[in-house]
Amino acid sequence: MTKLKLLIVDDEKDFVDALAERLQLRGFQVLTAIDGESALRIIENDPPQLVILDIMMPGLSGLDVLQQIKERTPQIPVILLTGLGSTAEGTKGMHLGAYDFLIKPINIDSLIQKMEEAAQNTRAHSSIP
Repeated sequence: MTKLKLLIVDDEKDFVDALAERLQLRGFQVLTAIDGESALRIIENDPPQLVILDIMMPGLSGLDVLQQIKERTPQIPVILLTGLGSTAEGTKGMHLGAYDFLIKPINIDSLIQKMEEAAQNTRAHSSIP
């Protein structure tokens, strides 16, 4: 099975770099952005199969970016991340169309499992084989 092409969006550059490296070592194709505006440009120019999106970011918040992703490319599943330890924003994101949310610090195996579930769910509901 071909590994997913994904986009990680988080304003914490060190976190993005570390997570990207860990996922690349597991064979995933990884794009990164450290703000919502950059993320939306990447999605428009080189659409990923999945987005991992931090909720709390300066400028466009993760929920703002999620809304725009769902308006422009609703087929791309989004997994939200929050470092707040609160599920309220994650739950709000689920109502806006996120596939799921995880609380930081994340367990890499749990994240990969969620990513694979989201991708399988999207393929199962897609008219594209």
